[in-house]
Amino acid sequence: MSEPVEILRGVVHPWYCDNFGHMNVRWYSHFFDDAAFHLWPLYWGSHKRMQDEFGVHTVVASATIQFKKELVSGDLILIDSIVTQVGRKSCTFIERMLHVDTMKVHATYETIEVFFEPQKRKSAEIPVSIRQALKKEIS
Repeated sequence: MSEPVEILRGVVHPWYCDNFGHMNVRWYSHFFDDAAFHLWPLYWGSHKRMQDEFGVHTVVASATIQFKKELVSGDLILIDSIVTQVGRKSCTFIERMLHVDTMKVHATYETIEVFFEPQKRKSAEIPVSIRQALKKEIS
């Protein structure tokens, strides 16, 4: 399996924190979702390119966050990603949110992305060139 690829860096601002002084769960989702937009340009190409070449893009079918350790105001984070599975119509990514100073994992985000034909409003098979690029990441 390939090494994780860094896809985003950020800082925990005071207004991201709840009344307990920890980053609120809504901001974990915010960071992970923003990071996910960088997956495709790194692994294959943008959603625009997918639509232009194949008439498809991806949609998130499932997202699961696991919280490992809280973050507080001023913490610097980075998010990395790895492809863990490639199916006929979907693929699975795991993103990790790490503290920049300690490189400890503070949360993980597993997503299943399904290829989707917006004109037909239904799932689609992964185009061959995209499947090949993704499979190289997990070999």
